[in-house]
Amino acid sequence: MLKYVKPYKRFLGWSVILNILSAVFNIFSFALIVPILQILFKINDTVYGFIPWYSAVARFKDKLINNAYWYVTDFMSVHGGSMTLLIICAVMVFMTLLKTACYFGSSAVMIPIRTGVVKDIRMQIYNKIIALPIGFFSQERKGDIIARMTGDVQEIETSITSSIDVLIKDPILIIFYFGCLLAISWQLTLFTILFVPVMGWLMGVIGKQLKRKSLEAQTLWSDTMAQVEETLGGLRIIKAFIAEKKMSSRFNDITEAMRKKNNKVATRQAMAHPVSEFLGTMMIMIVLWFGGSLILSSRSPIDAPTFIYFMVMMYSIINPLKEFSKASYNIPKGLASMERINVILEAENNIKEIDAPKTIEDFKDRIKFENVCFSYNDSKQVLKNVNLEIEKGKTIAIVGASGAGKSTLVDLIPRFYDATSGSITIDGIPVPELSLKSLRSLMGNVNQDAILFNDTIFNNIAFGVANATKEQVIEAAKIANAHEFIMEKEEGYDTNIGDRGCKLSGGQRQRISIARAILKNPPILILDEATASLDTESERIVQEALDRLMSTRTTIAIAHRLSTIKNADEIIVMNDGNIVERGKHEELLALNGYYRKLNDMQAL
Repeated sequence: MLKYVKPYKRFLGWSVILNILSAVFNIFSFALIVPILQILFKINDTVYGFIPWYSAVARFKDKLINNAYWYVTDFMSVHGGSMTLLIICAVMVFMTLLKTACYFGSSAVMIPIRTGVVKDIRMQIYNKIIALPIGFFSQERKGDIIARMTGDVQEIETSITSSIDVLIKDPILIIFYFGCLLAISWQLTLFTILFVPVMGWLMGVIGKQLKRKSLEAQTLWSDTMAQVEETLGGLRIIKAFIAEKKMSSRFNDITEAMRKKNNKVATRQAMAHPVSEFLGTMMIMIVLWFGGSLILSSRSPIDAPTFIYFMVMMYSIINPLKEFSKASYNIPKGLASMERINVILEAENNIKEIDAPKTIEDFKDRIKFENVCFSYNDSKQVLKNVNLEIEKGKTIAIVGASGAGKSTLVDLIPRFYDATSGSITIDGIPVPELSLKSLRSLMGNVNQDAILFNDTIFNNIAFGVANATKEQVIEAAKIANAHEFIMEKEEGYDTNIGDRGCKLSGGQRQRISIARAILKNPPILILDEATASLDTESERIVQEALDRLMSTRTTIAIAHRLSTIKNADEIIVMNDGNIVERGKHEELLALNGYYRKLNDMQAL
């Protein structure tokens, strides 16, 4: 946690200074209670004489107390007790004003730390999510990741960052007040110390249990968010299969388990104040009995007004101790959330650049696969000794049944995954030796499910292209057969398309996706079943746009509909991770093999 606070150390410095001043002013303001009581009740009959400050006849503490009383009694002899009491009260009010001003200042300078730390953690999680390979998210639920970025970070904000103020302020107050108690009477202070370890031990025991319960509660919160995310994504199926009650029952089970766990956490957290209040009061009462007995027996090292000052200062130290104990409850909750966040922050990114990666400005020759094998997490091989060359300007189609390894093969080119063995080169340069930025800048993607963002049509087309002009976006939309339907919208290119483009039809979403690829103008185009989910009319319009896009580029197209790739320069037929056939459409039909079987099934 310290690494997040480090950028804000200047605020911490001011907090320390202001808290020290607050403690000093508090000590001196309460010190005025002693002369006030002595004046009111005429307790002290001692005649004081001024001791020079440079004199060596007494300790500084004794000189300070003696001379303070001398000033008060001298002023009292001239102006009377009432005026002296008024002046002392006014000084006490002024000291309290300074104390509260410093207290406010110390709290105010902590606000930028709390808000800054939370923002930094959120940004670090977000940047890590963007940087992590796609493979990481195949093992993690999106709802769980969202829960860690929202609920867990919020828990850190309420539990840890809100306790930073306590962790700085209260130790300072405890040290200064404890020093004051020692100065008043080390005997009574030593007697008091006997109870502090008991309080600390009891708080520690409950705090450990709280951390464990909090970790379990946050895990259930992740399950809740995952359930919500699944429900929103599958709402159409839930309604179609009349499964509302089933999903509601599942959600109720999760939220009920979370409610019970949160009850236990909240109950333990609620114990902080009563337990510390009870222990503190018990400690004060024991000290009051012990000190009062000494004073009544005339064997006390201090007089009655000084003992009252001692009790006031001891009561002052109780509140910081209570706040400190509450922090010992809150911090374990935050640490439990921090552990969950660290699962993301400490996740290993196995798609790494070498120390001095090469850059590639343009695609000039070919992409080459040599004996490429791939498996997910050392499981069954998805690709087996694939050998393939894709020459510049050619259109290569990849076909095969679901699970044959088509998408995995294509994902290896932009390094969404790294091959388990073998090599992939672009213009003779191994893909792992290229910088990710220059490698991926060569490629444009159009997927079966058009991935759009909750933004305007203009911003979706211009996504990833810096400083794109309106004219360039319009030109790309025209090539993609999208300009006409965009202009039919009331706000044109400024129309917001909703979450994942929900305000557009499937064909319109796909044409926006194609326009985005056209604007990027990549030399290598990757089409992942770009027309598979469209109706016949939408497919025709989208295919026209794709043909324009493919005409001047090297294209790698994954296709289920064989009719869309008949004119490809080469068709690669895959089955169970192997390339089983290759050639042009007519050549593959003549082989009367696996491709012919696929073709006949589609014809039927």
